[in-house]
Amino acid sequence: MSTPPLFIALVSETFSPEINGVANTLGHLVSGLRSRGHRLQLIRPRQAADSPAANDDDLLLTRGWPLPGYRGLQWGQSARHKLLRLWRRQRPDVLYIATEGPLGLSALRAARRLSIPVISGFHTNFQQYTGHYGITLLTRLLTNYLRWFHNASRMTLVPSLSQRCELQRRGFERLELLARGVDAQLFNPARRSDELRRSWGLGEQDIAVLHVGRLAPEKNLSLLVSTFQALQREHVGLRLKLILVGDGPQRDSLQQQLPDALFCGIQRGETLAQHYASGDLFLFPSLSETFGNVLLEAMAAGLGVVAFDQAAAAQHVEHGHNGMLGSADDDQSFIDAAHWLLEDREHLRCVRLNARQHAAKQSWVAIIEQFEHHLIGAIPAKPTQTIGHTSTLAIEAKPVQHNG
Repeated sequence: MSTPPLFIALVSETFSPEINGVANTLGHLVSGLRSRGHRLQLIRPRQAADSPAANDDDLLLTRGWPLPGYRGLQWGQSARHKLLRLWRRQRPDVLYIATEGPLGLSALRAARRLSIPVISGFHTNFQQYTGHYGITLLTRLLTNYLRWFHNASRMTLVPSLSQRCELQRRGFERLELLARGVDAQLFNPARRSDELRRSWGLGEQDIAVLHVGRLAPEKNLSLLVSTFQALQREHVGLRLKLILVGDGPQRDSLQQQLPDALFCGIQRGETLAQHYASGDLFLFPSLSETFGNVLLEAMAAGLGVVAFDQAAAAQHVEHGHNGMLGSADDDQSFIDAAHWLLEDREHLRCVRLNARQHAAKQSWVAIIEQFEHHLIGAIPAKPTQTIGHTSTLAIEAKPVQHNG
């Protein structure tokens, strides 16, 4: 039996065209659910590109405030009364809250007031970020808030097994896995560009060492620097170039530490895919990821990836087969893993082929179907009706017909 269409409200303080893992994931989920016939109502902060009259029944824009240390990202303003009015007119079947800021909190409160079932998503390790930004004293307070917030929903979706284990240890309840996919047609080795590599000053036999992501303290970029410098010392006969794609508060500092590296800034779409495919080795030293979408993108583009054994890497990288893994408490193991990939050209070639083959199977289709299943499961079934000795089956969970 086909799934009846749902009216799904989705709340997030970040969304495309903002560039981050949360916005990327939500873009795929929203477009995927709409393609399956569901109605999506999006509630998010207003962005610079939005027209003044952008609001309609399926889009509510709120005011936003800049997020300290995260240029281009916002907290959404609380909108509880607006949401109560909106949802009293047309009540969603289910609500998905992707962020835990003031907007997400107001949506949770409004939904509880109206008895709308809520699923939350744990997309960002904000409780780990506080130490990197000099506010360690807030870590316990933030963890307590996040635990209360997510435990108030019917379930919380987490992107990796390691994340689920970590949150379970901290008292988070009703955790379900919702992994991430990759667009393997966009991120593809066929997009490799000799012209782009020549602009980097590299020939066919040279090695482009790539990093893609936000240049920020929580990304453990000091290890990126020390790893690349170690590779230069160890592989003197090999021409290496470090290519950084992305931007953030540590860019100036990194440019001083790495005067010969190329800083390409933020790239999008096919240009980003071309940068990936034109690389050879991908270094991903972050220890703060809930998943790490860039790792699957790099694998899909056919790069030799080096990461720590957690989050996406723990699920998708088989050490020595389609990538290399370091132990999370051992920086030297990360450096050694990168060395191993460069010691033998055949090793690197095989790892890159295997990475592409694995990532090409990680489509968004199955992820979206699983997300749909979780949303349907959160909606209470209608009660069974009994007539005499005959029971009729509970009516399938599609509560209301919506106008418009």
